[in-house]
Amino acid sequence: MSTLPALARSRVRSLLPARADFAVMARNPRRDLLAGLTVAIVALPLALGFGVSSGLGAEAGLATAVVAGALAALFGGSNLQVSGPTGAMTVVLVPIVAQYGPGGVLTVGLMAGLLLILLALLRAGRYMQYVPAPVVEGFTLGIACVIGLQQIPNALGVAKPEGEKILVVSWRAVEAFVRAPNWTALALAVGVAAVMLLGARLRPGIPFSIVAVIAATLIAQLFHLDAAAPIGDLPSGLPAPSLAFVDLSSLGSLLAPAVAVAALAALESLLSATVADGMTVGQKHDPDKELFGQGIANLAAPLFGGVPATAAIARTAVNVRTGAGSRLAALVHAAVLAVIVFAAAPIVARIPLAALAGVLLATAIRMVEVGALRAMVKATRSDAVVLVMTAIATLALDLVYAVIIGLAVAGALALRAVAKQARLDQVSFRPDLPGEHSDEEHALLAEHIVAYRIDGPLFFAGAHRFLLELSEVSDVRVVILRMSRVSTMDATGALVLKDAVQKLNRRGIAVMTSGIRPGQRQVLDSVGALDLLRLEGREYATTPEAIAGARAHLHCAGVLPVVPHRKTAVEEAAR
Repeated sequence: MSTLPALARSRVRSLLPARADFAVMARNPRRDLLAGLTVAIVALPLALGFGVSSGLGAEAGLATAVVAGALAALFGGSNLQVSGPTGAMTVVLVPIVAQYGPGGVLTVGLMAGLLLILLALLRAGRYMQYVPAPVVEGFTLGIACVIGLQQIPNALGVAKPEGEKILVVSWRAVEAFVRAPNWTALALAVGVAAVMLLGARLRPGIPFSIVAVIAATLIAQLFHLDAAAPIGDLPSGLPAPSLAFVDLSSLGSLLAPAVAVAALAALESLLSATVADGMTVGQKHDPDKELFGQGIANLAAPLFGGVPATAAIARTAVNVRTGAGSRLAALVHAAVLAVIVFAAAPIVARIPLAALAGVLLATAIRMVEVGALRAMVKATRSDAVVLVMTAIATLALDLVYAVIIGLAVAGALALRAVAKQARLDQVSFRPDLPGEHSDEEHALLAEHIVAYRIDGPLFFAGAHRFLLELSEVSDVRVVILRMSRVSTMDATGALVLKDAVQKLNRRGIAVMTSGIRPGQRQVLDSVGALDLLRLEGREYATTPEAIAGARAHLHCAGVLPVVPHRKTAVEEAAR
């Protein structure tokens, strides 16, 4: 009994930060400080924008960036990750806010944090490697589309219409704009997005997001553009931690949204960590520690009014490109945002919502990697189908369903491809090769016996095709099945094999086998196929033994005619 608590303590200790994680921070602190400052400048408009888009306000986005950003950096499994509010998470949160209100979102974040910690303790991080690339690309494309559509009301300067489906809300926003155009908001949004996209091409090292937002704010203030609605008042600091939002009676109904948020946080964080590893040399994240760090971050952020958080691929990429080498950079990013919260809240409150919409529109466009999408579509038809279906499901349903659908479709197509590899080939015996059979045996095979070699998997996805092919055998007295090359077999495959043997036996055709592997015996025995194959000693270790058994069976049956030997079709083909 004492071993379980000891194992649990050991597992928890393995997830906590180690001394080596902090020792790396002293190697090049100047470079990490510069990287952290750069990321903070990039993250500020994103944190504000995603906070507004989530429905909890800009202050919630800032609280998440500060609290979750710092804790995920301390407890996470990557030296390079930057965490905070993200567009993908915002997509999930909008319907939760509409149904359960702000308190429901905070409770969901708390529950998601607990679920992430549980996933870390269960070592679930390693399963990220099984998510196919087309699912990830389709998922990212769908998220980019949803983020862009979410910004349409603010970009057009209209009140957000009622509705749950993003396509419906966006269409109603366009209709409202047509009835009463707000060209000021539209010009600010398009201008900010254009500056970001063009600036990134011309001068990639300059954080044009903050430059564009500052310029848009100055224009709105100098020209008194009342049509450009600002963010509004922000608190000068973080609120005191509180659990007052928790409603115990609603925990049951919030479990499903919490599972969705936890699944998305795990998927996006591990994907971001994998991308960061690929951008550097010598860096490798610990997936279970990363889940643990995100769990701690999501436990704490709701206490300060923050929305659920996850690692941010865009901010992590900026962190890596600016030379970050340790988690000190992410900590500096959180600290700089905290200073902004305390010192510059009145200035930040004047930023036009249309400018933030422009930032997120540009972010959504930059999320779409055209080269990667083109490569996936050109790779195989199956990859293209998985990518498109995942993207459509992300847009039409929600992100968790989209990943499930993408994985299901990818798995079904993969099984179909594997099943196609299974073959039933008639054996061509070559008497001129060493170890093969004599001319007499060759003639015997050509006249009365046919041997088939089963190659590949014999399982549920392709077993029935095998049954149809084998059952059509005719004009023979004995069928030999060479099974040494069967790579895998499940219960369905064993049942199909048993059914085929029974059908052939009813037609008076004896079935003999050779080369059954030890691993296949259990499944064959479980469905009764092995007993059937052993009937009258018809299971053999090798093919020559099976041939000898076939000859003995035909002699006993008195069906071997005594006729002059003539060349068979097999011999003609061999010749």
